[in-house]
Amino acid sequence: MTAATLSGRVGRRAVRGVTAVLRNWLLFAILVVLWEFAARAAGSKFFPPPSEIAVRAVNLWFTGPADHLFLTDAVFENVLPSLGHMLGGWALASVVGILLGVLVGRSAKALDYLGPLFAFFRSIPPPTLIPVFVVLFGLSSGMQIGSIIFGAIWPVLLNSVDGVRSVDQVKVETARSFRTPKTYWISMVVLPAAAPKIFAGLRVSLSIALLLMVVSELVGSSFGIGRSLLNAQQDFDFPTMWSWLVLLGILGYVFNTIFLAAERRVLAWQPARLGRD
Repeated sequence: MTAATLSGRVGRRAVRGVTAVLRNWLLFAILVVLWEFAARAAGSKFFPPPSEIAVRAVNLWFTGPADHLFLTDAVFENVLPSLGHMLGGWALASVVGILLGVLVGRSAKALDYLGPLFAFFRSIPPPTLIPVFVVLFGLSSGMQIGSIIFGAIWPVLLNSVDGVRSVDQVKVETARSFRTPKTYWISMVVLPAAAPKIFAGLRVSLSIALLLMVVSELVGSSFGIGRSLLNAQQDFDFPTMWSWLVLLGILGYVFNTIFLAAERRVLAWQPARLGRD
């Protein structure tokens, strides 16, 4: 393959990527414009136009002093603590889920005993256990982080088990014949082979963590994004309520985009991804 051909392929791929991004954002812009006209035509106080929501969001979060990067107290008192709880709970759930998934997946009989237990607990909707966490931890950060961990751990755990158990049998027999050390076998063979399914579980659990962060704050918190959203709803301040809802959508989009970029980078060695690239 000549340099000119390679350069041409790279250029065409870049053009396709830019075109896809512009197409997606054009659709989003059209929907926002339609929302603006529909909201102004209806004149409903429950559905303010996007322009009013944007103005309220700027006043709510970006009118602080310059030494605070123009961020208001609402960001430091509500947004940042909520993100800390969410990311902390998700990180703990990810670590525990991967470790336990590897242990259970590499055992021949562990899943036979623990499988029904996993199926039982994963079937319980996490929001229904928030009162239990309130009793255990009180109305504190521990309650919120505990709720997030319980809900976010199952996709990581079960995908890790599935990924570890699906390691190619040829690799298993080869490692046994060469008496490969267990630590090397797990870190250099098992985890890379199970990585695609583990990342799929991590992505799902990240969305669950965002959801449970809001739900836990609705029930047992005096601050945070969820509590601020509920306060705005109870005060019939619908532009502020929609500002918090839009913020949740933006956070979900940003976290998903960052995670996909990290996943593509970590799993770039896969043959399927190399072919697509």
